[in-house]
Amino acid sequence: MEEEEEAIGFLDKVLEDEDVFLLEECELGTPTSPGSGSPFLVAVKVEAGKGLEMRKLVLSGFLASEEIYINQLEALLLPMKPLKATATTSQPVLTIQQIETIFYKIQDIYEIHKEFYDNLCPKVQQWDSQVTMGHLFQKLASQLGVYKAFVDNYKVALETAEKCSQSNNQFQKISEELKVKGPKDSKDSHTSVTMEALLYKPIDRVTRSTLVLHDLLKHTPVDHPDYPLLQDALRISQNFLSSINEDIDPRRTAVTTPKGETRQLVKDGFLVEVSEGSRKLRHVFLFTDVLLCAKLKKTSVGKHQQYDCKWYIPLADLVFPSPEESEASPHVHPFPDHELEDMKMKISALKSEIQKEKANKAQSRAIERLKKKMFENEFLLLLNSPTIPFRIHNRNGKSYVFLLSSDYERSEWREAIQKLQKKDLQAFVLSSVELQVLTGSCFKLRTVHNIPVTSNKDDDESPGLYGFLHVIVHSAKGFKQSANLYCTLEVDSFGYFVSKAKTRVFRDTTEPKWDEEFEIELEGSQSLRILCYEKCYDKTKVNKDNNEIVDKIMGKGQIQLSPRCRCCSCLFRSCRAVGAAGMTDVLPQPDCSLKAVCEPLERCCLDQLEEPGSKRPPNTGARLWGRVRSKLLRQKLDPQTVETKNWHTDVIEMNGIKVEFSMKFTSRDMSLKRTPSKKQTGVFGVKISVVTKRERSKVPYIVRQCVEEVEKRGIEEVGIYRISGVATDIQALKAVFDANNKDILLMLSDMDINAIAGTLKLYFRELPEPLLTDRLYPAFMEGIGPKPQPIPKQFGKRCGEDTEVEVAEKEPINKMSLHNLATVFGPTLLRPSEVESKAHLTSAADIWSHDVMAQVQVLLYYLQHPPISFAELKRNTLYFSTDV
Repeated sequence: MEEEEEAIGFLDKVLEDEDVFLLEECELGTPTSPGSGSPFLVAVKVEAGKGLEMRKLVLSGFLASEEIYINQLEALLLPMKPLKATATTSQPVLTIQQIETIFYKIQDIYEIHKEFYDNLCPKVQQWDSQVTMGHLFQKLASQLGVYKAFVDNYKVALETAEKCSQSNNQFQKISEELKVKGPKDSKDSHTSVTMEALLYKPIDRVTRSTLVLHDLLKHTPVDHPDYPLLQDALRISQNFLSSINEDIDPRRTAVTTPKGETRQLVKDGFLVEVSEGSRKLRHVFLFTDVLLCAKLKKTSVGKHQQYDCKWYIPLADLVFPSPEESEASPHVHPFPDHELEDMKMKISALKSEIQKEKANKAQSRAIERLKKKMFENEFLLLLNSPTIPFRIHNRNGKSYVFLLSSDYERSEWREAIQKLQKKDLQAFVLSSVELQVLTGSCFKLRTVHNIPVTSNKDDDESPGLYGFLHVIVHSAKGFKQSANLYCTLEVDSFGYFVSKAKTRVFRDTTEPKWDEEFEIELEGSQSLRILCYEKCYDKTKVNKDNNEIVDKIMGKGQIQLSPRCRCCSCLFRSCRAVGAAGMTDVLPQPDCSLKAVCEPLERCCLDQLEEPGSKRPPNTGARLWGRVRSKLLRQKLDPQTVETKNWHTDVIEMNGIKVEFSMKFTSRDMSLKRTPSKKQTGVFGVKISVVTKRERSKVPYIVRQCVEEVEKRGIEEVGIYRISGVATDIQALKAVFDANNKDILLMLSDMDINAIAGTLKLYFRELPEPLLTDRLYPAFMEGIGPKPQPIPKQFGKRCGEDTEVEVAEKEPINKMSLHNLATVFGPTLLRPSEVESKAHLTSAADIWSHDVMAQVQVLLYYLQHPPISFAELKRNTLYFSTDV
């Protein structure tokens, strides 16, 4: 509001004039004598007279701003009476409780300041050197308890007002256009202000009043009657501010500029910027009208930390370039995957070492050195892992590119900016003083204080979950138009989020029903994110960075995973969701003719599906039977029976969209156990030597078929072997392989390639003894040293080593390096059958660092080096066994 800016700007101008005056007086020189008629006495008299004049100027400016503040409180109270009147009718706009929450203590604050203004105004208008008003400020300060009650309720009031605006159009119109009366001598009679802005005014007013008291005290002679009263009022005000600073920290998000404008901090966080061809970690601050990118200055020990502004963009000038308009991101040398994995190994090893040192009660210096090393590795990992571009452009200047690890995070920043841009924003240029004030406020206003790494966490904070999270994405409702819809799942690991799974695309529907189960490995994870997308098939909308179509986020939600529930199904303590891009795989809707054939066939075949070895019904085409059987085996996961299997089912709301999902958690110590199958007629859970002897082949049939299918159509699939396949599809394939069904090949050709890759991984994981045998395990672990031992060719064939190398050769397309493949298959192929042998390890994190990381290193070495013959192996005198 212009009048308020003028009033507060007047106060700031007074302070500037004061600084100029004092500077001029200093330039007169130091007096040689304080005697009568000396320059010193003249300066003192001038300063005393100037002080009284400054006192009047400060009070006049404060009185003008006080009038505006009272008008703002009146505007806030204006709708309260009619709202209360309708609350008792049959069609209330708000309930009495909602009204009392939103307008809590506003009436009391208004009455306090109206009385203060009425008493102060005549004293300023009839000004002379003997005027006293200290008692008025002392009384005002003594009534700050009302403000304490307001501050305690402020956050709840804002949330209630926002929820009421979303649910009630009438209240939304009221809250967006409150009319504030202008000052008596103002040209403008009224100004429109939002309720959210007016509710913040009391908090801002307390700070402003305290500053005014400080300035008044500076210009009041010590022997003036007001001096002790103003001193007391200032003491009360400062104590009050310090007492509530911690309480209002989440809400203490505003800075007043030299022009009197109020900017609120809306969002801040650490982002990786691409600058001059390299990655830079920045702290980005989103204010109500400007986006500011800063970095923390290096300061000496004990000195106050400050930010250095790298650049800023007024939101009125900020635009998001569309995929077709955007230029390719500046070339940044990608960080090799194996180096990222090496960092993870070092971090896990250092974490384990820190725990041991603490258990042995080692010196704090040794622990601090380890923590410093861990922070350095975590920082590098955080800096080099993000790959998703987030572009912003200043219509009057250059473009900027950030790299994010999650599409969820990119969407959050975009939505926050776009919401602010809906307001009437004006373009501007910050002066050097304004930029300095804004940047200087960032350190106090920031809500994200530390880089999101483990070493910055307190010892009593949750270490996260280690193990496997099983998630079923059932269905979604609330879409207004038919669309091609799918979901993705993300979990956090080592400080950043990674996409772990995706459902099929459900075509042309408003109520997709996926009913797909995924198994997601957790590595110290604390959150699960679900994102719902609309698939875009427009080939012109292409992301130039990775040539993938950008899909639209329809909604997104986040669930906190609680370590307290490691062995039960109740996994989360809180759930939040926000509303609003891609990927492949399509689940086609059956056409009329297929549906007409499938439905009666399904009815007559349901009973036959109970037995894994069921035969194809007579007069049914082999391919059709394969498709129907595959479909029915997926459908055997009945959502209504989930609750009886230790699953927890819930619904997460996303901007009007409701996604139903279920999940359960299996701890790592439970999931790592190799349990032999009781039925030796199948292939899963049966020794590989038994299977190959029965099949009269060196390589099991399941390995050959899965590898061939991956080589045929999965070599260029992004994330092959890493992206989770649908668990129900994997279980369906497991059933047909165990039964040696004749329709295996038909099912494989019709099955999602990630499910086939997942079936192969499951087969190796469920072997009662690892492929590389328990007896060889100690030798392999010793082989991690400077000269690892080679692997026999026969083992390489059995574990599909050739196809893993072929997959890695397509790394530019499928994003799967040898190190990625070693990470996926290392624990599967080397994990010993007796987990009890690791009983000396103290935590799940220890198991991860000692076992998994070592297994990854072993397999990586063998993938990087050619296998040798058994004859050569014997000459090298390595223990070996063919009975695997």
